[in-house]
Amino acid sequence: MKSHELTVTVQPRYLSEQSDPAQRQYVFAYTIRITNTGSEPAQLISRHWIITDGNQQQQEVRGLGVVGQQPLLQPGESFEYTSGCPLGTPVGTMRGTYHCVGENGMPFEVDIPEFVLAMPRTLH
Repeated sequence: MKSHELTVTVQPRYLSEQSDPAQRQYVFAYTIRITNTGSEPAQLISRHWIITDGNQQQQEVRGLGVVGQQPLLQPGESFEYTSGCPLGTPVGTMRGTYHCVGENGMPFEVDIPEFVLAMPRTLH
């Protein structure tokens, strides 16, 4: 078991009530669960997202914490939050990293695996 290891799972969904395809506005939510699978406490400090729409246009988002928080996770603890992403296309992807710090002050990065944002019935 690594001393500093966080596991990230993502569940995206399309928000039809907030989207307007006629105006090329597609809104997605994603729920992220971060679990400390390491043997030492770790704190999430900041995030870096790379968002790619269906036209391969990329935007990068950086910021402190997640949903206004910088959770400190003890081994075995999880933190879950939901956020959103507007796109100009019905399909896109997100991927990124969390910058974290261990209890010993050592920084480390956690990859957020790429996931697909897709309006229903747009992918086969």
